[in-house]
Amino acid sequence: MTGITTATAMTIMAVTAVAATGYSVYAGEKAAAKQSDALKQQQSAQADAKDAAVKQQATAESNVNRANAKTPDSGAILSAAGQAAKGGPAGTMLTGPMGINTADLNLGKSTLLGG
Repeated sequence: MTGITTATAMTIMAVTAVAATGYSVYAGEKAAAKQSDALKQQQSAQADAKDAAVKQQATAESNVNRANAKTPDSGAILSAAGQAAKGGPAGTMLTGPMGINTADLNLGKSTLLGG
């Protein structure tokens, strides 16, 4: 005989199985915690990247707006004012440069009282 009974061997195997199971649970919990930490870091990095992209877009739009800023065309404004002045004081946007034709104001009769 080897000195180890069957009951002792069974007990050793049971203890070993319990220890292996306990280690597996511990290792699984540790891996789950690491995975949770990694997920939190990834979410944080994505949020930071999104914020940076939004800021970069705002800066780009600002630069485009600054480059395409509309300024008044002072030459065209002066030219239009000069052309309007040639029409004289009677010229308005409603009457044109010739003013109002007084014949158009008659109501069909040539007398002063319309009779």
